[in-house]
Amino acid sequence: MTTAVTPAGGTAAKEPYRLRWAGLAVLCLSLLIVVMANTSLIVAASGMLRDLQLTSADMQWIIDGYTVPYAALMLLFGVLGDRYGRRRALLAGLIAFAAGAVYGSFADSAGDVIVARIVMGVGAAVIMPATLSLLVAMFPVHERARAIAAWAATSGLAIALGPLLAGWLLESNSWGSTFLINVPIAALAAIAALILVPASKADDLTRTDWVGGALSVAALGGIVYTIIEGFHFGWGTGVIATSIGSVVAAVLFVGWELRHPRPLLDVRRVADRTVGGACMSVLLLFLVAFGAIYFVAQQFQFVLGYGPLETGLRLLPLAATVSLGAALSGRLAPRLGARILVGAGMIAAAAGILTLTVTDGASGFTPFLISLLLLGLGIGLATPPSTDLIMGGFPDSDLGAAGGLNDTAVEFGGSLGIAVLGSILATTYHREISGFLDGLPLANLPGPMADQAAMAIEAAGDSVGGAAIVAEELAANPFAASYAQPLLDASSAAFAQAISSASLVAGIVLLVGAAAVTALLPRGLHTRARSEAQIGS
Repeated sequence: MTTAVTPAGGTAAKEPYRLRWAGLAVLCLSLLIVVMANTSLIVAASGMLRDLQLTSADMQWIIDGYTVPYAALMLLFGVLGDRYGRRRALLAGLIAFAAGAVYGSFADSAGDVIVARIVMGVGAAVIMPATLSLLVAMFPVHERARAIAAWAATSGLAIALGPLLAGWLLESNSWGSTFLINVPIAALAAIAALILVPASKADDLTRTDWVGGALSVAALGGIVYTIIEGFHFGWGTGVIATSIGSVVAAVLFVGWELRHPRPLLDVRRVADRTVGGACMSVLLLFLVAFGAIYFVAQQFQFVLGYGPLETGLRLLPLAATVSLGAALSGRLAPRLGARILVGAGMIAAAAGILTLTVTDGASGFTPFLISLLLLGLGIGLATPPSTDLIMGGFPDSDLGAAGGLNDTAVEFGGSLGIAVLGSILATTYHREISGFLDGLPLANLPGPMADQAAMAIEAAGDSVGGAAIVAEELAANPFAASYAQPLLDASSAAFAQAISSASLVAGIVLLVGAAAVTALLPRGLHTRARSEAQIGS
């Protein structure tokens, strides 16, 4: 099986692609907007909440409308890119993403925003695996580790750049601008891709495993939906039925793939200890990263009182150390090997998240800065070698499947982090503040005021953001102003305890995961690029 890389539709190139580093910049730009679309909502959410009068369910589905199709479709779309052309897939994804962004910028209801996010999620599911498969197709083996390190550093940069760019826009524009900013970036990436990115596809991939594709979408989409919906809204009959259906689809998928002559995903390769261990490390790192960003951003906005732009600026240390870690990883991988780097990165990230277990209601920015620095360093050290091991575990004809697998691990981990750690955060916060809320005399107000007081108490007990809004309303009322600051103090203390509990769980999970991954990855393991370069020399 071979993979053709053609400069403009001619014969396959025998020498390394001349414009590969410029092409890599295009791939990183495409990746940037995909990840930013997830994180920019962190600071845009409050404006949307007020303008569209969103319920908590609306807000959750605005987030999940992007996440579910993104996670469910990446594997299938990665394989389709191998067959029909990886650059074509990238362009199609950028067009769909931009179309969804335009629609979202003019949305005036929750339903419209959710539709826009779904379209953007579908576009992201095409873009993400295409960037990785094109990267591997463009670069010779001895340069792939450096190229993947740059790709991974872009992911870390986007995690922090999303809130920063959105915060800057929100200083003088409505939340719709956070959608519209994606359009010129996507257009630039598409034009640059036509000029700088070579056409690439798997020459002998003549059959598409549509049954396996349908089963993978049902399994992945159902599992992600179940995790998000169950942890946030409870384990009702519909959620349980979906979970059972997704497990059945997953079992059928594995059975079908084992028997298919040209499977969508060679599951035997996933069972390999190197590929499996690398996938586990990526999943766990992004589980913790997205969970941490989720509650750290709330701390910055609702407890420390930072505005959208200030919040984005204070998340930049994460991006800086991801880039630093990725650069160090590219240099250290040939000497230390992937096993040591992945294990060390996971331990550094665990130390970062465990730093937040010592926070309290009076904690300032310093412990969060230390946490972000260590977390970013760990992600930067561990993600490039893990991604390289996953891509190196598949032949060049299956680069789309390999890229889809890696990106599914990223998004699946992120979904788990927000759902599971977010659930621990919400449960702990509600438990910690309930005593204070029960003692408020607002609950004893008579007549029509009673309903308003009940709604206020429910909002304050639901989230730290709700408590901040209620405190703002109380401060404006001369009869209730004296309760505003005590409510803020109680919510800050309750949220600090919630962060501590969620961080403790995240740290333990990451430490256990680091031990498991280190045990799985063989000793002396290097990336495929390093190993093949040694063989070639």
